[in-house]
Amino acid sequence: MRIVAGAWRGRTLVAPSGDVTRPTADRARQALFDQLAHAPWAGRGRIEGAEVLDAFAGTGALGLEALSRGAARTHFIETDRFALAALRANIAACGAGDRSSVMPGSALRPRAGVACGLVFLDPPYGQGLVPLALTALHAAGWIATGALIVVETGRDEPVDGLGTLLDERTHGAARIGVWAA
Repeated sequence: MRIVAGAWRGRTLVAPSGDVTRPTADRARQALFDQLAHAPWAGRGRIEGAEVLDAFAGTGALGLEALSRGAARTHFIETDRFALAALRANIAACGAGDRSSVMPGSALRPRAGVACGLVFLDPPYGQGLVPLALTALHAAGWIATGALIVVETGRDEPVDGLGTLLDERTHGAARIGVWAA
């Protein structure tokens, strides 16, 4: 697994062993960020200079990819201690400590936050966590008005009521949808 583009293009990222953490595949991340950069409802301005939230961060691949492409700051929320160790190692390897904050804990019970214009949610598949997390993150102030919310779920996992669906694509076993808050 690696950073696909931007300042840290080609930088290798580490992931914990086992199947608890399921990083978004390089090809899916490339397709997603190309989509965000070129879609009429997004554009590079939605990434460059953005305040970003990577909830259920795992290795931090999504948030670090955003930083590599010019995001101002990324906030990472993760519960698993092995994923947190990998996340911290990846932030250090990219030299992104001054533009990152790591919050050990659950996206279902987040502490008060900073309004972010780009939000990544990649929870464990099949547990119905997306609506619960969005409710909690909204209540804690993490989601800015008009934010883009990128949700990765299992290919056949239903996701409804998140706002306006702007685009949705499948990548193998995953489905990635982009919603307007």
